[in-house]
Amino acid sequence: MNNSKVPNRLSKEKSPYLLQHAHNPVDWYPWSNEAFEKAKREDKPVFLSIGYSTCHWCHVMERECFEDGEVAQVLNSGYVAIKVDREERPDIDHTYMSVCQAMTGQGGWPLTALMTPEKKPFFAGTYFPKKARQGMPGLMDILTRVRDKWKQERDKFVSAGDQVARAIQYQTGMPSGDNPGKENLEDMLKKAFVQYKSQFDKQYGGFGTAPRFPTPHALSFLLRYWKRNGEKEALAMAEKTLESMFRGGIYDHIGYGFSRYSTDKKWLVPHFEKMLYDNALLAMAYTEAYQATGRELYARVAKEIFTYVLRDMHSPEGGFFSAEDADSEGEEGKFYVWSPSEIKEVLGEKDGEIFCRLYDITSHGNFEGRSIPNLIAQTPENAAGEFNMQAREFTDLTDRLRQKIFAAREKRVHPYKDDKILTAWNGLMIAALAKGAAVFGESVYSQAAERAVNFIYRKLKREDGRLLARYRDGEPAIPAFLDDYAFLAWGLLELYGATFEADYLGKSLALTKQMINLFQDKQNEGFYFNGADAEELITRPKEIYDGALPSGNSVALVNLLRLALLTGDNNLTELAEKQINAFANIVKEHPRGYAHFLIGAHFFLGPARGVVIAGEAGDPGVKRMLQAVRRQFLPDTVIIFHPAGDADQGIETLAPYTKEQRSIDGMATAYVCQNYTCQSPVTDFDKLSGMLI
Repeated sequence: MNNSKVPNRLSKEKSPYLLQHAHNPVDWYPWSNEAFEKAKREDKPVFLSIGYSTCHWCHVMERECFEDGEVAQVLNSGYVAIKVDREERPDIDHTYMSVCQAMTGQGGWPLTALMTPEKKPFFAGTYFPKKARQGMPGLMDILTRVRDKWKQERDKFVSAGDQVARAIQYQTGMPSGDNPGKENLEDMLKKAFVQYKSQFDKQYGGFGTAPRFPTPHALSFLLRYWKRNGEKEALAMAEKTLESMFRGGIYDHIGYGFSRYSTDKKWLVPHFEKMLYDNALLAMAYTEAYQATGRELYARVAKEIFTYVLRDMHSPEGGFFSAEDADSEGEEGKFYVWSPSEIKEVLGEKDGEIFCRLYDITSHGNFEGRSIPNLIAQTPENAAGEFNMQAREFTDLTDRLRQKIFAAREKRVHPYKDDKILTAWNGLMIAALAKGAAVFGESVYSQAAERAVNFIYRKLKREDGRLLARYRDGEPAIPAFLDDYAFLAWGLLELYGATFEADYLGKSLALTKQMINLFQDKQNEGFYFNGADAEELITRPKEIYDGALPSGNSVALVNLLRLALLTGDNNLTELAEKQINAFANIVKEHPRGYAHFLIGAHFFLGPARGVVIAGEAGDPGVKRMLQAVRRQFLPDTVIIFHPAGDADQGIETLAPYTKEQRSIDGMATAYVCQNYTCQSPVTDFDKLSGMLI
């Protein structure tokens, strides 16, 4: 290991990931014209390394390779080395990850690519050790072989790079398809359900084999499929997965919040990093499950996620931080695991025994000799019986004990926190908090969401109105991508539904229109990932796959449909239909991989419903009606509040049709419209409830 005391160029960057490599002996460049000009001038291939600050295997490769003087010598003499934070530059990451997947059949981080000075890749992979082992080639072997051949066979590398670039450009062109028709869309939804069913783990929940990712938008799709088709098995799969994830070690039972994924099928051993986007999407899934079933467990988990985020991931300025690392003190998971002696030192022998019994903390451990707290083999109800206690008494006791363990854990060395603020991920957390505020009636959630919106509009918008993607250490930077626009517009839609402040609906509509201008592919439909004003790469990505994050195209589809119904703007409906047409042929081949797009298709098929509640803002009848709509699981329903008096002008401007939908005789009045037809207005709460079934 040879970690240089002399900082390299990355020391001038804001990215936490780049700063982690600022003292490597590698002569790193950030992604820049300077780097590629140097490669052209010196006729050297480019070594591209992409990762993020809380990536465990990125840390491993840094220790094994980039802190090593021998590796640095080869890189510095034979290459121009570029380091990229995938969270700051997802456009670069998407482009070269598609190359890696095409060339190797897999992807992941750290992402490693070798390319020509013209940015055209001819080799790609992920993690490489310094020396070959266990069937993996060593980075030193790869670097020295390519360096030597570059001098002798440069034309072959250039030709290979040209071929890869052409192939990627062809893949991302994606011509628009024909209207798939209602029947084909229905078949697509059914096919997705069948695929989920075939991959479902009946014992532990989840789909496929380990490692196991939460993919909460898949669970949200299953909840909608159940609601639409009455398919009880869809609901059962979603519930089993949600409950199993909560019971497993992927959930932090001491401090709350979810880790990124589980390395095993039981959800027991997590990859301990915590991502803002996972927790936002999971909070929404648990909130929807509570709406659908009324089970308090789901409300509890959603609220605990919010407790974690507002405590540990909330910037004093109002935005939300990006992630927490898996490692602390150089060890993965050290912050989170326990031994019985550590527990009993905090709680004493008797209470310590109760706590260890409940959370599976044993002398032999379940993770490298220590224990990850979990509820896989035990429930509080069963444990209460073992200790001859009533369930409520036991719950109160264990909660007090958990608080003591949490206080003790707070004294440990915390994992590294990536404190950059990303517009896209903040949009997701704004959406989650706003949905929580509406469903649970917790104003603290909507207030936090509003603070985040105010932060973004203060700090992450240029004077010309262009949204920016990243803020850190006082610096906003990088023109925003499709995900930033789509996710923030989603958050604003949810915030309107939580507060009924017309300004949030207006902001969502304005962002969506700017998104259309910047990202729309006017020839083939759909939206590109990077804007028309962005840096030109070897291709202009157009994403539709809904992976750990839903794609911007899928979220845009749902946003367009909701905004069209809220505002009555048929132009937005037409754009949504073009989204369906652009991607349906791709999605239908393996719909399980496009869960959020399926949510959009579900909404598109309808019958979607609009509900306008008119009356005085403080009227108990109005509040009761609004609560009735918001607390039910009505995924294809949008709601508008039309206040009386001068306050109505904002919503009437955005949704002109509401001008005629006013309070009758000063009473709370509901207008329910479906398939372009409105039923007679009602002032009776029970009648409204019956109309919503």
